[in-house]
Amino acid sequence: MALILKEQKASFAFILTLVVGIAIFLFLIDQIALVLRMIFNVAQKANLNFMYVETIMKIIGIAYIAEFGAQITSDAGQGAIASKIELAGKVLILVMAIPILSIIIETVLQLIPS
Repeated sequence: MALILKEQKASFAFILTLVVGIAIFLFLIDQIALVLRMIFNVAQKANLNFMYVETIMKIIGIAYIAEFGAQITSDAGQGAIASKIELAGKVLILVMAIPILSIIIETVLQLIPS
């Protein structure tokens, strides 16, 4: 349907693509919540620090949102903006990962004999 609309009215095709993408995301929210509850339950049973689990979940969320935004802008014919969205997502992921990376480095340094 989007391909047919794209030939007649490109703006309607883009809106249709956007609405379908959002509808699919809304349809999957229950499944995403189920997975998140499962991950937090496993983390609680394993006595993991929730800060790390929350950070990893935020990183995954940023990756999905950046990918979704980049695909939408790419579908709209804005490849340059899509590339910038991907870059921004990667930078945000790196910033979010700094606390986890620093803990890993500190742990490795403690394991190395002086």
